[in-house]
Amino acid sequence: MKDRVKIKRALISVSDKNGVVELGKKLDEMDIEILSTGGTMKLLKKNKIPAISVSTFTGFPEIMDGRVKTLHPKIYAGILHRRGHPEDVEQLTHVDSKSIDLVVVNLYPFKETIAKAGVTEEEAVENIDIGGPTMIRAAAKNFESVAVVIDPSDYDELLSKLEAMNGATDLAFRKSCSAKAFAVTADYDTAISGYFSPSKSAVTGAFSRELNLHYAHKMDLRYGENPHQTAALYEDPAYNSPTLLRAQILAGKELSYNNFNDLESCLDMILEFAEPFACVVKHTNPCGAAIGKTLAEAYKAAYESDPLSATVLSLE
Repeated sequence: MKDRVKIKRALISVSDKNGVVELGKKLDEMDIEILSTGGTMKLLKKNKIPAISVSTFTGFPEIMDGRVKTLHPKIYAGILHRRGHPEDVEQLTHVDSKSIDLVVVNLYPFKETIAKAGVTEEEAVENIDIGGPTMIRAAAKNFESVAVVIDPSDYDELLSKLEAMNGATDLAFRKSCSAKAFAVTADYDTAISGYFSPSKSAVTGAFSRELNLHYAHKMDLRYGENPHQTAALYEDPAYNSPTLLRAQILAGKELSYNNFNDLESCLDMILEFAEPFACVVKHTNPCGAAIGKTLAEAYKAAYESDPLSATVLSLE
């Protein structure tokens, strides 16, 4: 298995265009040929970045309002062929294709679309990406030879690798990108499945036959339920209600598993009140809770409800 693979050709087709112009300029400076499609192609051309359309590369036009554009043997032969297999290389030549060593693709915003108020099923369907997940999965499968980047936040790392290794990527980076790519396509399909699956019915009591959950790593915790245990915190990216995961820590040491449990029980109470409210929590149970005209007044009353427990808690 070859560690470093020189990138000669990249395919860029993105829905989220943040950073793609800067990426395209850097790739062009490194003499990496760029293939592209649709709006991405127009944006690159507008910024004077040379790019070859996928239609020119395949000899087949985009059809059906762009529903079919990258689904072509020349694209997938370029991504999937095994560089060390003479038969694959011969067949690549036979279909008049060329190696694609870097795939930069992100997907139609399906989850963002269905989160909008009043979205129609037709709008949801048109935001189901087909070619994108297929290219991502193909590139991720062939991580031995192909790098796949699906997140604009990873462009800087990609460019750092290319600059440090004279236009090449290393195996560890490609493997890491592959794992992230498969996680993204799994989450994408889960969202689509969830949208079309029947929800619980008050009449029949029916539930979806499958339940697929996706959580993203938020942070490592100071320790788990006990000091000798390790723990990490994960969040549901689709969760839109108030959550501690988006709170700002203003002071104090890093939080542990138990700290988050305590704070979560307090948050549940806070959401019941419109007035200034404070509570003192010990092992997920409130030992004092109160409302007041100000937060300071509410805290004083909550503390005085059981000052002994509150004092012991502050010393732990």
